[in-house]
Amino acid sequence: MDKNTNFIGIDISKNTIDVWLPAKGHFTLLNSKKGFKELLKLIETDDWCVMEATGSYYQQLALFLYENKVRVSVMNPLVIKRFIQMKLQRNKTDKSDARMIALYASEQPLKLWHPEPEYIKECKQLNTTIDIYRKQSTALKNKLHSIQSSGILRGEVVKSLKRQIKQLKKEVHSLEQQIEELIKNHESQMLTNISSIPGIGKKTAMLLISTTNAFSEFENHKQISAYFGIAPVERTSGTSIRGRSRISKSGNPAIRINLFLCSFTACKTNRQCKALYKRLVNKGKSKKLALVAVSNKLLKQSFAIAKSGIPYDPEYRSSISVH
Repeated sequence: MDKNTNFIGIDISKNTIDVWLPAKGHFTLLNSKKGFKELLKLIETDDWCVMEATGSYYQQLALFLYENKVRVSVMNPLVIKRFIQMKLQRNKTDKSDARMIALYASEQPLKLWHPEPEYIKECKQLNTTIDIYRKQSTALKNKLHSIQSSGILRGEVVKSLKRQIKQLKKEVHSLEQQIEELIKNHESQMLTNISSIPGIGKKTAMLLISTTNAFSEFENHKQISAYFGIAPVERTSGTSIRGRSRISKSGNPAIRINLFLCSFTACKTNRQCKALYKRLVNKGKSKKLALVAVSNKLLKQSFAIAKSGIPYDPEYRSSISVH
């Protein structure tokens, strides 16, 4: 990294972006093309912009800077939060956050941001919409169950609810087919390989590929486990605190739910998962904890197979650990 590099911290909200330039100070600009162009005028050749992945607000700015040949890094908000806590920063303002992001960038190694392929963006939008439809369907099913439990089995309300539930089911199926078509067009072999893991269904394999950008954003299985909140977090301090290890539950909950459901089948059909489950239960661990461990194992296997390009083989061992 060039020692002359100036790191620009950017804190992004829905309507504005707060920018901290070490040599020029603080600026508040609009989170729009007009504000982006004003920011571009402040940036020098050696500058490096750093921002948090705040929902969808950062994407347009990151893409704008990338297209204008500006170096950009997008950080996990939790990483920045922990850094601010470590520095004992008390103030919590957009200005101070932008300054702390710049400070983080000057002290820690960064990875350049690159835009996701269009098919991944489309898959993510489809998955988000599917998630909304499923929540709506669950709410409607609960309402229908409540009405029918009271003895009302017919009528316009019951008919309407059933129609809506049926329509949502059709919409979900249609969107899932679109995701499958997109992934088969771009990552057909990876989909086949991951689906070969006993316990991993095609839908879960598609979800893993689409949410990880075909596993390209991770260097090892520990990173991906931590990203999806499946990695155990130990809670101990000295001799007095001995809390139970728990998963962090950060990241996409849909991945954890799908992998947990897959773990039931994997305990019966996946040789390594079955051995892991039995070993933990025999040690006195709860069945739920053992299933979470199996979920983590499935994620590790998926990562290893995606990186190696080799279908599942229960006898296979490689430098990409699945243990």
